[in-house]
Formats: sequence, structure tokens, C-alpha cells
Amino acid sequence: MGKTRLEAFSDGVMAIIITIMVLELKVPHGTTLASLSPVLPHLLSYVLSFVYVGIYWNNHHHLFQAADRVSGSVLWANLNLLFWLSLLPFATGWMGENHFEALPSAAYGFILLMAALSFYVLQRRIIMVDGQPPLLAHALGSNWKGKASPLLYLAGIAAAFCAHWVAQLIYVGVAIMWLVPDTRIERTLSPKK
Repeated sequence: MGKTRLEAFSDGVMAIIITIMVLELKVPHGTTLASLSPVLPHLLSYVLSFVYVGIYWNNHHHLFQAADRVSGSVLWANLNLLFWLSLLPFATGWMGENHFEALPSAAYGFILLMAALSFYVLQRRIIMVDGQPPLLAHALGSNWKGKASPLLYLAGIAAAFCAHWVAQLIYVGVAIMWLVPDTRIERTLSPKK
């Protein structure tokens, strides 16, 4: 089966997730820099979540550019990923509202962990579809970032209960790690010159 509807639906869901998060931002009551202080935790958690949704959108796009076909199991794996991403606005708001305290920070990390694991499952399901280019599995290769991310999220979840600022540093660090474009798929599947 074709992949066009899946890609369009996923793009729409990710756009809605970002829209919900930005609508949750509160406007400061005042015109000075000091008036930003009460909303700064909300703004910072929004920026981090926006970056994460952007990372998933980018990698989702590249993954499906390399795929020729999808199956029912790919559709369900994709829905699983979208489910966890759709919880980001809740965790973002909770974390920002409570100034990055332990339980909201751990919940945020748990959602990031589940999204990372869901993306891995989605990759595996796509590779298993009959008719996929054999180079797709090769393009994904060792995937060191994909293997390191869940471990770092687990560390962030644990750190949230000891020093919640450490958890935030870990989440930001993983996001920075993924901001460097992952060119494995493009490099493997592009024609050699």
C-alpha cells in the first residue's frame, strides 16, 4: 500500500501538536523583561518540545522518503509514535507550570523515552515490509544515536528525582545530538557520482 496518506496524516498531527503547545503559552502581564520571569519556564519547555517535534518530523520525513511501501503494522507503529508525541503538550505544560520539578520532569522524560522506542519500532516495521529497498536497512546502520537516546532518557528520568536540572540538561543534550542532521538514509540511497 502507498505511503502518501500516512505521511499527510502524520504531518497534520505533528502540526497540531505544535499548535496546541504554542496556544498553551501565556502572555506576560507587563512590558518589561522582568514581566517575562513568570512565563519563562513555560517558554523554555515549549522551545525544547518544539525542537523535539521538529526532530521527529524531520527524521520521519527522511524515513518515509526511503520507504516505498507501508503495511498495516507500519500504520499501527506510526500511530503508536504519534500517540506518544501527542502527549508532549501535556508534559510540556505540566513541566513548565511546575518549574521543572521532579515528577513533571520525569514524566516528560518518560514520554521522550516512549517516543524514541516507538520510532525504533516504526523503523523495524518499515524494513520488514515486502518490496522495501534492501538499502533501507543498510542506511539505518548501527544507529548509535537511536541506541544512546533511550539510555540517556532513562538517566534523565532517574536524575529528575535527584536534581531535576540535570534531567533538563540531559534532555537538551539529546536534542542537540539529534539537531545534527542524520544523513545516513540520504547518503546510502542517493546515486553515487
